[in-house]
Amino acid sequence: DPHAGHVMPADAVEIPLAPPPPEAGNGPAHAADAIYDPATQARSRRGLAKEHGGMLATRFVADRAEVRWTQGREAYVLDSDFWVGGDKDKLWLKGEVEGEFGRAPETAEVQALWSHAIAPFFDLQTGIRHDPVKGPDRTHLVLGLMGIAPYWFEIDAAAFLSTKGELTARFEGEYDWRMTNRLILQPRVELNLAAQNVPERGIGAGLRSAEAGLRLRYEVTPLFAPYVGIEVERAFGRTANYRQREGERRGGISALTGIRFSF
Repeated sequence: DPHAGHVMPADAVEIPLAPPPPEAGNGPAHAADAIYDPATQARSRRGLAKEHGGMLATRFVADRAEVRWTQGREAYVLDSDFWVGGDKDKLWLKGEVEGEFGRAPETAEVQALWSHAIAPFFDLQTGIRHDPVKGPDRTHLVLGLMGIAPYWFEIDAAAFLSTKGELTARFEGEYDWRMTNRLILQPRVELNLAAQNVPERGIGAGLRSAEAGLRLRYEVTPLFAPYVGIEVERAFGRTANYRQREGERRGGISALTGIRFSF
């Protein structure tokens, strides 16, 4: 018998399971102040609060810095974010630019947003967006939701109201599937929508365009990861018609390679 000789003493007492007595919560808020200098203890508590969520932090992430090849055309995409702030409130700066090498950028945008945590994994974001490209000048009000949905799906959804009263929206979703500790497969989807036709900007009402891609990246370090992948892009409705009038394709399949890095 593995328990032979393990005899409980005759005077053993069962430990009662009960809530704490009422007087347990009636003591001072900071009992250590009764023994140590209260001013010193207050500084110590402020330092503890700062180190556990109250400190100011910063981060820059180039989520997509890539080159694409589509039917003999070579293009680039740079999509990056920078934020500074604490656990609840942050200043977010977002930038994205796309185009073909040797030509002016086709699309570009810069966003400055105030981000406020409304749940443990979600932030409400609001601010302005400006599109610094040739063509009709546009600045937008932004209202968005960014965070991590159940099962670790990262989402970024936003609505944009331009100075001309044009309402558009965008949804981005991605998921990191860790095949090994360093090898990660990332499916990504992007949907663009509009409430009305904007011919001068090549925008049609409804679902304007959709992108779906797969990227396989290798994390040399958590801050540096090259990747390869494939992306399918397609325009719909009047947006597709506007593209055809300009001699552009409705969509296509692109092979791509790039680097994801952060600091």
